[in-house]
Amino acid sequence: MIGQHIVDRFVAILGPKGVITDPDDIAPWVHDWRGRYHGQTAAILQPTTTQEVADAVKLATQLGIALVPQGGNTSMVGGATPPADGSALILSLRRMNRIRTIDPQDNLALCEAGVILSVLHDAAEDVGRRFPLSLGAKGSATIGGLVSTNAGGTQVLRHGTMRALVEGVEAVLPDGSIFEGLDALKKDNRGYDIKQLLIGAEGTLGIVTAAALRLAPAIAARAVGWVGVATPADALALLRLCETILGDSVEGFEVLADETLGFVLGHIPGTRSPIETRTPWHVLIEVDHADLAEPGPAQRLENALTAAFERGIALDAAIAANEAQAEAFWRIRESLSEAERAQGPALQYDISVPVAKMPAFMIDAAAAAERAFPGTTASSFGHLGDGNVHFHVRAPRGTGDGPAWIAAQGQAINAFVHDAVVAAGGSISAEHGIGQMKRTELARLASPARLAALRAIKAAFDPRGLFNPGKLIPLPGEG
Repeated sequence: MIGQHIVDRFVAILGPKGVITDPDDIAPWVHDWRGRYHGQTAAILQPTTTQEVADAVKLATQLGIALVPQGGNTSMVGGATPPADGSALILSLRRMNRIRTIDPQDNLALCEAGVILSVLHDAAEDVGRRFPLSLGAKGSATIGGLVSTNAGGTQVLRHGTMRALVEGVEAVLPDGSIFEGLDALKKDNRGYDIKQLLIGAEGTLGIVTAAALRLAPAIAARAVGWVGVATPADALALLRLCETILGDSVEGFEVLADETLGFVLGHIPGTRSPIETRTPWHVLIEVDHADLAEPGPAQRLENALTAAFERGIALDAAIAANEAQAEAFWRIRESLSEAERAQGPALQYDISVPVAKMPAFMIDAAAAAERAFPGTTASSFGHLGDGNVHFHVRAPRGTGDGPAWIAAQGQAINAFVHDAVVAAGGSISAEHGIGQMKRTELARLASPARLAALRAIKAAFDPRGLFNPGKLIPLPGEG
């Protein structure tokens, strides 16, 4: 444990408001969002400037104290939870919450790490632009965390993950030096791209303090459609048809089973199926335009769906008649995780496979899991355009003690699902990161070359292992 005399040295740097020591104030921040991981810490450091972050890191390095960077604490894999032994301090970026500049001419926003995603959305809208990345935790997730986990979401099909939207990064490295990489240069061939190393590193190589982010033109008009299909393969055929007819205006393309839709309709008040026909699978499509040119997105989407009916791909369809209806369609998609959780204890997987293999994986992997673990039920939904599958294996009906079931079956089911993913040429982490939850599985399944490179990079940046210990990087012999 870290004593008060150590904490006082950080107070001398950051001031009394820059260090939280009250156990009640600390308590919400030492557990992960899902409640699976629990840690301890003597204090939460709250710098307000990049220089204060650097000063705190230099002192921590001098004292040999580990730091756990934290933003909104919305990690799905325990990536921002301190160790249980109290050997680390949390370094919170939440007070660094300024949008330093936002330039609609350059389509850039310069944001500090503690800026909440929804705040950036509103600021971009005020200047006629948008930041084209959104997710369920947009009201609490912060820019620093999104950069550090290479977050995805529902708009990756058109705009890419966070990695594609970050034009520059400012970060404090483990020796306390400041990496000043905010210049949004289109061409920069000065060797290794340090920015890209920091994106997705989960705070193990540096603490992101600010980022230059690419904005997109505001949406002038959009069309949101709901389509019933027979199989995920038909959903993929529909995606390819829409891409041919609509080009790059397809912003979102989500697929889910009818059973999963039923979970939402049964659990979320006020929801209803957008189509009258019961179909085995469903697709949610959004088409966006940055101008008001004719034909508009609704007419273009209708043309694409007409072609889909002619080819026997679509069984039923509806196009939202107004914004309220469009939001109602998206509310179904955004409620899927909540509705799934309401079905009882489950193991949930954020995985990816090649897009061409995703339809078969969604059906075959679920059936295989149910055969291998009798009594369980499995289903999935996901972002079909980028191969991201959210795969759930639910405990047998009547399982009252979820934690006990997970303790007894979790490791075997994890290995089964992840082996299936690797066999399909996929990744055990699509958009949530590795954190501590998937570290041993990464060690078990990753190639020796990948593991050696990860460990070598970590050792080069952070030889004493003081940045976010126990996350992402498997230890030698682990797995």
